[in-house]
Amino acid sequence: MSFSNLGLSAELLRAVSDQGYDTPTPIQAQAIPTILAGHDVMASAQTGTGKTAAFTLPLLHRLAEQAGGGPRRVRVLVLTPTRELADQVAESVRTYGRHQKLRTAVIYGGVNIGPQIKVLKQGVDIVVATPGRLIDHLDRRTVDLSQVETVVLDEADRMLDMGFIKPMERILKQVPGSRQTLLFSATFSDAIRKLAQRFLRSPEVIEVARSNAAAESVDQAAHWVDRNRKRELLSHLIGANNWRQVLVFTRTKRGADRLAVQLSQDGIDAMAIHGDKSQGARNRALSAFKRQRVRALVATDVAARGIDIDRLPHVINYELPDNAEDYVHRIGRTGRGGQRGSAISLVAGEERGQFAAIQRLVKGNLKATIIPGFEPDPNAPRQAPAGRQAKPRVSAKSNRPPRKGFVAKGAPRNGRGKSNARGASRKSA
Repeated sequence: MSFSNLGLSAELLRAVSDQGYDTPTPIQAQAIPTILAGHDVMASAQTGTGKTAAFTLPLLHRLAEQAGGGPRRVRVLVLTPTRELADQVAESVRTYGRHQKLRTAVIYGGVNIGPQIKVLKQGVDIVVATPGRLIDHLDRRTVDLSQVETVVLDEADRMLDMGFIKPMERILKQVPGSRQTLLFSATFSDAIRKLAQRFLRSPEVIEVARSNAAAESVDQAAHWVDRNRKRELLSHLIGANNWRQVLVFTRTKRGADRLAVQLSQDGIDAMAIHGDKSQGARNRALSAFKRQRVRALVATDVAARGIDIDRLPHVINYELPDNAEDYVHRIGRTGRGGQRGSAISLVAGEERGQFAAIQRLVKGNLKATIIPGFEPDPNAPRQAPAGRQAKPRVSAKSNRPPRKGFVAKGAPRNGRGKSNARGASRKSA
């Protein structure tokens, strides 16, 4: 199948050809005709499979097909969880809509709201926004969503993780009930299915990959190493292999800043990107990384969501995520668009619980080895540090805490509960 078989306009086919594409990915081949037909869609696909173009192309086609006279009005609303993903979607709109006369506004926090208000007053066809800043515009009455025809909930699973359900509810009350709604998610969890039941009407379900499956184009590896030698091993891997572009994941914002400084001290140009950085600083870091002016970009999970870098060769899990599903999202930054990539996890003894969960998720296709010279200390602790251990639960019967050394039933062995994992996504961005 080629793009010419999907019913897209000549202008869009020309734009696709300009980018060197002729064959749609599976998600594009299934979603584009369905969206063109006007159906609601609930779609799941592995990251890096062309999901953004899967909804951008048919929406641009419908906008051009139904263009009329009079002032411009917001006809398409795309909600994304992060600023970086909003920029990525807007870039896709500009790339594929280059031969059409459409206007787009990108709305997110961390930047001056004034220029956004100015663009909205001039009239736009498409708004790409994060929920929080869009609520600000609704409060100021600087955006009108009363004539929106299509709403896209992009990476809906991450928006739920970040606590955006209430803002989404409020926003969707401002758009017509007769709208077309497209929900894209990396997973079809129970929470996502409930969300679809509330906001979608008899959606067409499209699932082109196993839930939580890691891309086959990514070579996965892991290495055991003591926690206090991770930075040394990371610098060794980058230097010995002469890697020029490496995306490194940490759990916290402070950890990202500290590691970027340490790598720079080791002679490896590095920058950090996370939610406490200004939008300008995040943009500069991402631009420098894309141009390979820095070799390592150290990021937290939320900040990296939506980062789309062509031919990114390497992803390093410097610290394992608390939520095994986030592992799939992380390594999905490489091996995109048919290119091969590598993902390496550095695993300390106290991360055995998270590593075991990841192994179960990827069906055992991930083994850990030891690099000579970085053998773990056999006397090193195999549990989380004291500051990260779960607090003992009080017994309901005796109203006394469990005895010392006792692990309460249901408490995670690595000292972190699932609720803390979700909270880390919000706090560590």
